[in-house]
Amino acid sequence: MKICIFGAGAIGGYMGAKLARAGAEVSLVARGPHLDAIRTKGLTLVERGSDPSTVRVRASADPADLGPQDYVIVTLKAHSVPAVVGAMQPLIGDHTTIVSGVNGFPWWYFHKIGGPMEGTRLHSVDPGNVQWDGFGPDRVLGCVVYPAAVVSTPGTVHHIEGNRLSLGEPDGSKSDRAVTLSQALQSAGFKAPVRPRLRDEIWVKLWGNLSFNPISALTHATLDVLCTDPGTRDVARRMMAEAQTIAEKLGVTFPVDVERRIDGGAAVGAHRTSMLQDLDAGRPMEIDALVGSVQELGRLTATLTPTIDTVFALISLRGRVGGLY
Repeated sequence: MKICIFGAGAIGGYMGAKLARAGAEVSLVARGPHLDAIRTKGLTLVERGSDPSTVRVRASADPADLGPQDYVIVTLKAHSVPAVVGAMQPLIGDHTTIVSGVNGFPWWYFHKIGGPMEGTRLHSVDPGNVQWDGFGPDRVLGCVVYPAAVVSTPGTVHHIEGNRLSLGEPDGSKSDRAVTLSQALQSAGFKAPVRPRLRDEIWVKLWGNLSFNPISALTHATLDVLCTDPGTRDVARRMMAEAQTIAEKLGVTFPVDVERRIDGGAAVGAHRTSMLQDLDAGRPMEIDALVGSVQELGRLTATLTPTIDTVFALISLRGRVGGLY
């Protein structure tokens, strides 16, 4: 079984290192100094409570070097994916599964959902239907990524927390391809359940990304602060309530309530969200996938989203002013 991690930065590098260490046939698509270091010195993983471990793994900036794969796990930032769909084609054979491990609302969400929204496509996450047409939604296996990791130096990934990678078919079935990948991930030390209702998990994670990320980028506050400050907690609460109304119209069931979800964010501690990290590093922010997508869904479901609209306007302008959106 051949597995390619496309976008082997922090999360992709973490997954690739653990899979390679477990003996899986893994290759990585990476770039820049990180790729150079992996090629010359190997990929080093630092996990809490363990000594650093280094694995030798095949890596390239050119997918054509790697050939067709059984699984391509995409771990890029959401806004980066459409531009590389063409470049990814050499990895895709007749039976390749695309595993979407990307933050935010997934482009394939309305594939095999049934009902009046079946086949709906969102411009905010897939402008021009590039992924829908270039990958094909039948290839997709959903994945909700929970771990946190950072590239501390080129070629070295520090794992911060979490090891769960929930998998799910768009139609909710427990397919052979989902079970096979789940077993490979579990052999590498991950928790990798196959969920019949992955969309519920997508929304619980999106709840936090939708609200915590832009609020942190606008205020420069860490999670523990923005989730406990009365003002920003109220903004997050309002955003989540608007999103919940949308999600429930789409048939989603939330296993926790808004207050518990915010408390969960506070419990993470002094964590700088990915959007704040991108802002500080001068990298493009995932504004459309995390916030704009929910605003677009509000319009599609005739749901008012005044708080989301306000925050989206503010973070969009912040991004444009900094040349990051």
